[in-house]
Amino acid sequence: MQRESAWPMVSVAEALQVVSHISRTPLSIEMIAPHRTSGRVLAETVVAPADMPAEPRATVDGYAIRTSDGDVPRQVIAELTAGGGERLTLAPGQATRIMTGAPLPAGADAAVMVERTQEVDGVLTYQGTVRPGECVLPIGSDMRCDDVIIPTGATLLPGDVGLLTNIGLSHVAVYRRPIVAVLSTGDEVYEYDEPVPYGGVRDSNRHALMSAIESAGCEARSLGIARDDQALQRHKIMEGLSYADVLITSGGVSMGTKDFIKPLLAEIGTVHFGRIAFKPGKPTMCATVGERIMFGLPGNPVSSLVSFEVFVRPALRRLQGDATPERPCVPVHLAESIKPSPDRPEYQRAIVRWQDGRLVASTTGAQGSSRLLSLRAANALLVIAPGDERLAVGSMVDALIVGEVR
Repeated sequence: MQRESAWPMVSVAEALQVVSHISRTPLSIEMIAPHRTSGRVLAETVVAPADMPAEPRATVDGYAIRTSDGDVPRQVIAELTAGGGERLTLAPGQATRIMTGAPLPAGADAAVMVERTQEVDGVLTYQGTVRPGECVLPIGSDMRCDDVIIPTGATLLPGDVGLLTNIGLSHVAVYRRPIVAVLSTGDEVYEYDEPVPYGGVRDSNRHALMSAIESAGCEARSLGIARDDQALQRHKIMEGLSYADVLITSGGVSMGTKDFIKPLLAEIGTVHFGRIAFKPGKPTMCATVGERIMFGLPGNPVSSLVSFEVFVRPALRRLQGDATPERPCVPVHLAESIKPSPDRPEYQRAIVRWQDGRLVASTTGAQGSSRLLSLRAANALLVIAPGDERLAVGSMVDALIVGEVR
């Protein structure tokens, strides 16, 4: 068995720089209907095609009036409803009933809400004074023609879908979703619905990674499980690289006699790094094969998912054209004392919450790299610098926010 790794250790910052560089170019652009764009990343800036609204509209149910007439009784000549399509002109001394959202008739410059009015025999009176522009949505108050509505690189939210459909676009330019293939390796790995013999483990990694991939906005494809056979693993890797933009393997990246992934990738591509000074997940590797990107993640479940969060997810978001692919990193106060790792930065699973106006973090318990329970309910990864001294309660550390903070 090899005693020392052939791969030099790189820092977290160096690994992130490499990943940023190889994923810097977004994938191709596709045109899709605006109602299907939620969660996608915009590839072309969207500008307003016209003033909206294109005409002044009532913001209340009531009456449209000319304020220049003064506070005098008016003759009600018609009723305007949203979508009615009727065009009218108010002469002096006239008013129209009007519903919320209906365009004001020509000549009107205000609306008075129905609660302030009285209509008897077609004559309108109202309480108080009405100012010009009152209860009216002016032309262009929502957007002006050629205003930038949504910039390139924005991840589209449900409200954006409303905007895109509101301005009448038939298709929207978005970046293509990366196809990400996932392969588990190891003689000890079995499907979750199969009997597991002595010494075996269920394959939680592939399914958890596929879920994380889909949450990152990508299309996940399963390559199944490849036993510890070099030819079989090579075949599976080549299969995945034949169609996927990114290939992720789980296991087979340490220094065991049956850890074949790194030598295989060195043979068919370029390995950019093979170890990271990072906990959990030191054996994490990154390679390129032509234009394809490949990540080799550790077999321990927590190491695999933490490495995905820190290194793989930003790459997947960048390939989609996301202008802000990284998770937010914020300072938090420790709710408990923490002992750092002596030699490597550690990303500890934690729950961050608001408490007395500040962000407070509690770890999820024992942080072993095989303990999936440490990920249960975690919404953050605490970035704990290496050291020999315990961090006291109240100490401030950076936290990578990976879920909702409450």
